[in-house]
Amino acid sequence: MNPIFKNIVAVVIGIVIGSTINMALISISSSIIPPPEGADITTIEGLKASIHLFKPINFIFPFLAHALGTLIGAFLAAKLAASHHMKFAYGIGFFFLLGGIANVFMLPAPMWFNVLDLVLAYLPMAYLGGKMATKK
Repeated sequence: MNPIFKNIVAVVIGIVIGSTINMALISISSSIIPPPEGADITTIEGLKASIHLFKPINFIFPFLAHALGTLIGAFLAAKLAASHHMKFAYGIGFFFLLGGIANVFMLPAPMWFNVLDLVLAYLPMAYLGGKMATKK
């Protein structure tokens, strides 16, 4: 297979699978850790209006979704790439970091969560995913 095509496929798979894992974890989060009483988390407007009711425990699954989606997406991209494995892992991490930054502007989450999420969930997970994929 052409290495350029293989690298493009690796990035697409990393983004699609990482995003799928992210959304799956977000989707099941409310059945494992219920949202606060009266919080509407089915729409972005409802989430914005009720996020002030969230306790730290309610932020566990969003963090895990961001971190694990990035980790697995970066792992797959690095594992499937024809070359420059760590660069592709970091590329996936940067892609998801941009989504995290957009999320900071869209949702009024507490500052402690925004910092924790942006600092630990994206580039460090991309590094770990890339390292796991390139182990000999």
